[in-house]
Amino acid sequence: MFNSIRIRTAVTIVLCLAAFVYLAPTLTPDLPDAWKKYLPTDKIHLGLDLQGGMHLVLEVETAKAVESTLERSINDLKENLMDKRIRFRLQEPTKDRSAAFQFPDAAARDAFDKLLKNEYPDLEIATSETADSKALVSLKIKDKRAADIKKMAVEQSLETIRNRVDQFGISEPEIIPQGIDRIIVQLPGVKDTTRAKSLIGRTAMLEFKLVDDEHSLDDALKGNIPDGDVVAYESRIDRDSGRRSQIPILLKNKSLLTGEGLESAKVQISDRFGEPNVSIKFNAQGAKDFDRITGENVKKRLAIILDGVVHSAPVIQERISGGQAQITGSFTMEEATDLAIVLRAGALPAPVNILEERTVGPSLGQDSIDKGTWASIIAGLLILLFMVFYYRTTGMIADVALAMNMLLLLGIMAAFKATLTLPGIAGIVLTIGMAVDANVLINERIREEMRLGKTLRAAVEAGYAKAFLTIFDSNVTTLVAALFLFGFGTGPVKGFAVTLTIGIVVSMFTAVFVTRIIFDYLIWNRKVQKIGI
Repeated sequence: MFNSIRIRTAVTIVLCLAAFVYLAPTLTPDLPDAWKKYLPTDKIHLGLDLQGGMHLVLEVETAKAVESTLERSINDLKENLMDKRIRFRLQEPTKDRSAAFQFPDAAARDAFDKLLKNEYPDLEIATSETADSKALVSLKIKDKRAADIKKMAVEQSLETIRNRVDQFGISEPEIIPQGIDRIIVQLPGVKDTTRAKSLIGRTAMLEFKLVDDEHSLDDALKGNIPDGDVVAYESRIDRDSGRRSQIPILLKNKSLLTGEGLESAKVQISDRFGEPNVSIKFNAQGAKDFDRITGENVKKRLAIILDGVVHSAPVIQERISGGQAQITGSFTMEEATDLAIVLRAGALPAPVNILEERTVGPSLGQDSIDKGTWASIIAGLLILLFMVFYYRTTGMIADVALAMNMLLLLGIMAAFKATLTLPGIAGIVLTIGMAVDANVLINERIREEMRLGKTLRAAVEAGYAKAFLTIFDSNVTTLVAALFLFGFGTGPVKGFAVTLTIGIVVSMFTAVFVTRIIFDYLIWNRKVQKIGI
């Protein structure tokens, strides 16, 4: 028995020391250097409602994803028709019609139908008209495929935003879907809200297009844009004044390469001016395409475009092998860092709109912490006093278990980097009440056994044996409910479930295991025959 007490006491001491080690960084910031080098330094993470931050509700424009897919398919179909020498005319899109092909005769129409059926299963004919022996056919994405594209757009947006936020360095963000096309983003501790919104909402569509130096830019600005061209604007910063200006530039509309072939992006410092730029590296296929594109267009200007804005348009001096390039544009270090982040995380498949923005100030969070702390202290003190008043010595034993319960609970939260929220504080207050519930059952059983005339040793053994099943059943049912809240809940509900789940497990340990050690020590080591209960 004595060896058993020593072993159980050693286990309890080790667990308490481990909890203290993980909890120490939260209790005090002044830790010795040796501690910071070898021991944990992470504090308990505070949720959005406690430390302040941003709450965003985003809407993914899933219709834009469908439109982009249709546009790419139409462009590919147009080139395919030209390669197969099928005569057609592509009419300008209207509000009611994304694209319409006009064919001069039945043979061209039949060849088009065959090509559409064999190579473009996602497209179908929306309307078909015949006038003056000419067929006019408009296309659309099939409904089932459109639904899949919208669903994938939300899922990809969710993952892309999560990757961007993770690289931004925000701890414990909450990024979850809501409904069909919405995403909730909670960023605790964010102070630069403008930068965070720019990072999250930027589409980051990277394109490489040739500059059209053969046609007149002035004529294009007057409205005479050549077929297959588009007017874009290059962003430049005057080195003397620091003012940013938009310079018009005439580009070929066809994208030779996109960000899909990107492998990595990082910030580098220019040797010439000491300014930051973004160095990009393509994957195997992207490097192969970039090598071919630069080889075919030596002495031509290649524009690097991000979200429709031209950042630079250098002249291709020679074929560029190795799959590396640079994006320059008079960036600040912060702009270059954010650009590298969004390029590494990938482009959003569709634009996102901020439907709701809410900022929680740190003063409100501190007020919540103070009130929650006082609520926990008052609840704990009342329970401590009640247990001593009602159960006397055994009540003091229950109080020791309660104090250990709080230490282990907070230590486990720190060890697993769990987030403490305002509902989580409510869960801790509830746990304080539940922590002594098991001891109440045990003490009442011991009272009953002692009234029957049993010795203290026999009464303690019978009390624990008879109360254990009741304690186990009640805690397991509560634990199951807490796990369901954690699995299916979000935000505040999950915060409450975290502390409740940990609290239930810890209270079972302290109420049954720890208090039994104290009883056995008093009975076997101290030879106590009577105890206040």
